[in-house]
Amino acid sequence: MQSQPMHSQQDNDPDAFSYAFVEQDEEDDYLKGGDGNVDMDHIHMQQMQLQMDQLSSTLMGNLDLEDDFEGGHGMDNIPVQLPSHACAYCGLHDPASVVKCVSTDKWFCNSRGNTSGSHIVQHLVRSKNKEVSLHPDSPLGETILECYNCGCRNAFLLGFIPAKQDSVVVLLCRDPCLQMNALKDMSWDMTQWLPLIDDRSFLPWLVKVPTEHEQLRTRQITSSQIAKLEEDHPQATLEDLDRPGVDDEPNSVQEHYDDGYQYQNIFGPLVKMESDHDKKMKESQTQDNVFVRWDIGLNKKKNAIFTSNRPDADFRLVPGDEIRLRLGGGSAMVYGKDWEGTGHVLRLDESEVTLEMRNSHVPVEITDGYCVDFVWKATSFDRMQSAMKTFAVDDTSLTGYLYHKLLGHEVEMQTFRTKGHAATGLSVPGLPELNPSQLLAVKGVLQQPLSLIQGPPGTGKTVTSASIVYHLVKQNNGQVLVTAPSNIAVDHLTEKIASTGLKVVRLAAKSREAVTSIVEHLTLHTMIKSLVSPDKADLRKLMQLKEDQGELSSQDEKRFKSLKRNAEREILQAADVICTTCVGAGDPRLSNFRFRQVLIDEATQATEPECLIPIVQGAKHVVMVGDHMQLGPVVMNKKAAKAGLNQSLFDRLIRLQHRPFRLRVQYRMHPCLSEFPSNMFYEGTTRPTCVWANYYCSVT
Repeated sequence: MQSQPMHSQQDNDPDAFSYAFVEQDEEDDYLKGGDGNVDMDHIHMQQMQLQMDQLSSTLMGNLDLEDDFEGGHGMDNIPVQLPSHACAYCGLHDPASVVKCVSTDKWFCNSRGNTSGSHIVQHLVRSKNKEVSLHPDSPLGETILECYNCGCRNAFLLGFIPAKQDSVVVLLCRDPCLQMNALKDMSWDMTQWLPLIDDRSFLPWLVKVPTEHEQLRTRQITSSQIAKLEEDHPQATLEDLDRPGVDDEPNSVQEHYDDGYQYQNIFGPLVKMESDHDKKMKESQTQDNVFVRWDIGLNKKKNAIFTSNRPDADFRLVPGDEIRLRLGGGSAMVYGKDWEGTGHVLRLDESEVTLEMRNSHVPVEITDGYCVDFVWKATSFDRMQSAMKTFAVDDTSLTGYLYHKLLGHEVEMQTFRTKGHAATGLSVPGLPELNPSQLLAVKGVLQQPLSLIQGPPGTGKTVTSASIVYHLVKQNNGQVLVTAPSNIAVDHLTEKIASTGLKVVRLAAKSREAVTSIVEHLTLHTMIKSLVSPDKADLRKLMQLKEDQGELSSQDEKRFKSLKRNAEREILQAADVICTTCVGAGDPRLSNFRFRQVLIDEATQATEPECLIPIVQGAKHVVMVGDHMQLGPVVMNKKAAKAGLNQSLFDRLIRLQHRPFRLRVQYRMHPCLSEFPSNMFYEGTTRPTCVWANYYCSVT
């Protein structure tokens, strides 16, 4: 909603002037701590007018900067029922000292209290909001701070400048308006631009800073209490934090569990906490006033290219992510109506993002004024929750032996008899000969229902994993499901396994089908397009028709989906190995498949519920490859991480005295570099390959 220009009480004076504010980049020590990074997006602002010659006297008089408590703005005189505009932190409710966060509809004051920044700035930083409004009874009236030129409302980008000739102050955003040559030609002295937020608080002539006496009489709040309100209980009040049960810590993960229900009851809330945190972070990743360049891809689809200027650490964009473009403001008026469209990230080139749009009807004639929203999806977390439920209630989801081993129960050791090629030799076509530690690992995991392989950096984990998969296939115990937490790890392992001559299919998420891969020819969606058998003629025709027209009739679309689903099932059933991410193992296209043999690569980088997704697809034989001495799973929610969600299943099994096979020959690093990590983390058991050893001897 566009606010009215902000005026002083001298609005009818012919010498009245307008001013504007610019937001400041608050990435100092205070803002860099924890989740304190602020979203630096553009938001819409407005022109405001004041009388310059009476700015100091009129505003200072109205702001009542003296220690006047006759009106009762301190906590001692605050009524039991605080007014709705009272600061959500300290309760101060002087209209001249409070500012409303437009996004949360909460009021905060310009006081620091016992913290390093004003309460309003702390709230904006921690909640990742940017739009603010002044109180109707403040000296400047009810006003949403906006840029005079572009309407940006990002308070951290706003600043003000006085005009060169007229008694005018103009609110302008730092980027891009302050740098525009067209504005420099106007009667404004751009060199005098100053930010509205300085030293972590709003300028006092805009929002009154309460006196020390006033601050002492308000409710005292600490930085830790503010963090709890903003990060853990955003809907709570300070009084709520003192109530029993409000700030209860979640149950921590254990090494042993009684049954699958206890496992689910502990991990379920942690996954929910991480899901809520991820949703909050993703939905706050909005950019406004974005310039978009339009292009047409080789597949004739429209591509939107824009620059992402998100500096905060929480912003993580990867190919395949879904993005929504919205057109609003003046540009929408040019287009004639509001417009929005969705697409997925096709490429990331430094800060430049290429978005492939789903709809071909896009306003290519308009290049500015776009809003970019991150579309959050709960797919990953829903599949984790579903896997934990399956683990608890479905006896056929995995063998009883694996069930009890994963719960940490003491069970009698089981072994498998190797057969086929593995019974006589372990060499694999297309792969280099294995070293002794790799041979021991391959032979050992083929005989055990649950195995761990620890591979320090550069010790040939991928070759070892590919060798294991090859021999698992030759055991004739069914298809092998190969997973990893990241798409890059899956692609590299897929490539290595395919070099052995096995029939491999790489199953990618539908949102990533347009993303180029090093194993593109092995992906399911590419194989579908390459079908040439006569019985697939109808499918090929419909695919071509959809590519040419962009869409199909409802009847053709229904038939196309049916034919495509059948073709996908045929390709998957014919494969020896299916490779996908851990979350991808829960893809509906695999719902009717049962995988008795599962290998999880980079298992130490996945959370336990994530690893559980491929395991509960009918596993009888599970191999996990990783290194618990390297980085573990990334968990963004601090409480969930503290409770143990950032501990991998691999790591817990190590704690349960499940001994891993360790790869010991290091191929990647010079001996001088590998000696320290070997002694520090691996008891000196890793050694350089003979090539490095000979080189080392020759130069010494």
